[in-house]
Amino acid sequence: MIKDFYSYKIKVKDAPFKAENGKEYENTATISFLDESKKEITYIELGYIDKEHIYKLIDKEQAINLDNCYVENFSLIDYKESRNIEKKALVKIHQFSAFNTFFDSRIATDFSFAEFDDEYKNFENAHFLNGAVNFNSSQFNNGGINFSYVFFNDGNTDFSNVNFGNGEVNFKNSYFGTGHKNFQYAHFGEGNVLFVNTEFNKGNVTFINSEFKSNRVSFKVARFEDGKIDFHFARFHCKELIFERTEFGNGRIDFRTTEFANAKVSFNRSIFGNGEKTFEACQHLAGKITFRRTIWGDGNLSFEQAELDNTLLFLDNANFGKGNLSFNNSHIKQLSLKSCHLDYYADLRVSKCEHIDLSDTIARDIIDIKPYDFDLDIKTINFSGMRLIGRIYIDWYINDVKKLIYSQNSPSKRDYAEQFRILKENFNNTGQYTDEDKAYVEFKRNELDADLQDAIHDKPISRLWKYPSYAFQWLVFDKIGLYATNPLRVLTSMVFGYIFFSLLYLILPFFIDTKIVSSLGDPDKLGKVAVSFYHSAITFLTIGYGDYYPSGAFRWLSGLEGFVGLFLMSYFTVAFVRKILR
Repeated sequence: MIKDFYSYKIKVKDAPFKAENGKEYENTATISFLDESKKEITYIELGYIDKEHIYKLIDKEQAINLDNCYVENFSLIDYKESRNIEKKALVKIHQFSAFNTFFDSRIATDFSFAEFDDEYKNFENAHFLNGAVNFNSSQFNNGGINFSYVFFNDGNTDFSNVNFGNGEVNFKNSYFGTGHKNFQYAHFGEGNVLFVNTEFNKGNVTFINSEFKSNRVSFKVARFEDGKIDFHFARFHCKELIFERTEFGNGRIDFRTTEFANAKVSFNRSIFGNGEKTFEACQHLAGKITFRRTIWGDGNLSFEQAELDNTLLFLDNANFGKGNLSFNNSHIKQLSLKSCHLDYYADLRVSKCEHIDLSDTIARDIIDIKPYDFDLDIKTINFSGMRLIGRIYIDWYINDVKKLIYSQNSPSKRDYAEQFRILKENFNNTGQYTDEDKAYVEFKRNELDADLQDAIHDKPISRLWKYPSYAFQWLVFDKIGLYATNPLRVLTSMVFGYIFFSLLYLILPFFIDTKIVSSLGDPDKLGKVAVSFYHSAITFLTIGYGDYYPSGAFRWLSGLEGFVGLFLMSYFTVAFVRKILR
């Protein structure tokens, strides 16, 4: 392909030219390609063929072979005018080949409304040196079409409403100059569609309402520059869609309402420029869509209202640049943002999702999961290893956070503890202190379980003292006061402790030699029940009036009750003050 030139000169010589295929032409076209200093950098010779000769071949329905030729001002519009044919009538082209053909036109090289037969059509290494290129409403039928290594210098190319048939469509390594590349309403059949390593250059690229039905559609390593890339309403009813390592420019990237059907879609390692990217209301029936290690550039990215009910959407290790990320009101089976950098607002208020993976993610701004104007049906969220520098907007009860964490597939207790710790700190930062307490309790419970499991795993004999220690912490720290987060529970535990000791003072004298003695001769004539509960009260609350004192084994029991009472009163004070001060 010859593309690195500034200008060119054409000269038609009155000398025969013999092509590589043996075909001879009466005249030779010489083309000199010049740099900016008008210095020749490349020189080629081609057979010269007049456009009228081509028109006559069309009239006679003969094969048209333009290999290694120079063709000037070819236009089916001119052909129809010269033959008084209706503008939108199809012109039949037979056994067409234009390998290494150089087309040149003052306005446009026009193949609009051409109907190519079922033979293989070849434009490989063709050069459209000047003027727009128009294939509007052409039909290529079956057999395949080869536009590989084609040079579209002008860039204004029109393939709208083209029916490419069921053969392979190959634009590999082609080059489009600056201008509008229009594939709107194009129909690609069952053959593979290849835009591999294609350079679309600057200007808009339009695939609005285009349809793909092949096994494989590939834009791998294709390069788009500044301009709008529009796949709005496109239908990829194919098995595999590849945008791997594709470079998108700084314009708007539009995949709104695109149908991906059951295609395996890959945007892995793609690079997007600084512009808005939208996949709003896109549809995918089942399978995977992957954006692993994608660089999104600056600008907002939207998957709002996406219909991906049976789709696994992976955006792992992605770099989202400067811009908001939104999945608002979308339906996704599984959404993975593992190991991503979320430096700006991320809206994860999905309508329905079985699993959201935020593990190892670094979040520097707001992650919004709190419902607003519609309910969220999220089964589980993984926060493992998350570095939360920003905030998560989430509600313990509305989002059912406890279920979101515990419904994960068998992570370790340590993982559970880490996730609840992250949420505990987040709730503290957002002023949701009740939610903070809930997360803190779950964090401490899982931490306790994890410590027990790790100790027994490292040293099995340690279970002899680890289990008693675990039981004590479970009872005192958890059940009695929920790790000092619930003063009412501590108060309730105090009441039950007081009643427990009171009943012991009442019942034990029937079985052992012990009693409560009045130092004043019992002037109030209290019964056994009253004495038991009164002595328990002044002991539990550490008042110690001295009017009643324990005898025998009750001395040890009263000492224990005094310690328990002092401990629980301190526990209550800590929990109460903690609530009030916040």
